[in-house]
Amino acid sequence: MSGDPIDAYLSDLKAGRRLAANTLTSYARDLVLLGDFAEACHVGVDRLDRRDLEAFVRDLMGSGLAPRSVARVVACVRGFYRFLLADGQVASNPADDLRAPRSWPALPKFLSTADVDVLLDQPDVTTAVGVRDRTLIELLYATGLRVSELVSLQPESLHLDAGYLTCMGKGGRERLVPMGRAAVEWLHRYLASARPALLGPRTSGWVFVNARGGVRLTRVGFWKKLKQYARQAGLPRDLSPHVLRHSFATHLLERGADLRSIQTLLGHADLSTTQIYTHVLAARLKAVYDEYHPRS
Repeated sequence: MSGDPIDAYLSDLKAGRRLAANTLTSYARDLVLLGDFAEACHVGVDRLDRRDLEAFVRDLMGSGLAPRSVARVVACVRGFYRFLLADGQVASNPADDLRAPRSWPALPKFLSTADVDVLLDQPDVTTAVGVRDRTLIELLYATGLRVSELVSLQPESLHLDAGYLTCMGKGGRERLVPMGRAAVEWLHRYLASARPALLGPRTSGWVFVNARGGVRLTRVGFWKKLKQYARQAGLPRDLSPHVLRHSFATHLLERGADLRSIQTLLGHADLSTTQIYTHVLAARLKAVYDEYHPRS
């Protein structure tokens, strides 16, 4: 069978299993996540291996999805690869026995403040694209937004004089998020010069547009740029927008912010999701103790 493997699988489900429209929509939505991950890895979904799929599951867990939602996506992915195997599109099933962990498999990754500074220095801010990218990274680290929330910002969401923005999070919940001085300054610069240069004669309802102007920058587009800057900076190759979100939360906690405030800033519906950062802090404190305490 030729063509896109995901489309082929959805067509097979529709024809062979007569699933309800809502169920098919759910399958399609879950497989879009897999497709986005594969695109960010620069391979087709039929080229992902078991290690890639485990990284995909970790990204799902790190994105704030509820464990039940992650389990649903994983079940969909297992079915998808069973189909590819039966159809002869893969030689072996990389999703065989793939499972969603009941809890975090490891502490979420985050950057040090020094690494954040190095990353911020990578975009060439003599160009419009570079100013846009510097603004994106500054804003992501300053606010802890989800990448989907970041690229969905509209001009009316920004309140630069007051130093905050509003965004629509999961479940259609709007929240107010403060911004630091550096993020506000870069937004002023981007909006005044770089965005008009990217747009040219066109108009757009989105704050962040792609290099061709007029079209909203996508999650995958930003992910690719971030990986490029990570390589330039000598940072881990698996750097993702969520690592910056984790860095935002971890650095706040290290400096004395309380969990409830961080929960509000991140847009977590449940405090238990935010509590992972206490484990991050505990691990950091243990490392400091082991290194410096005379009786350790």
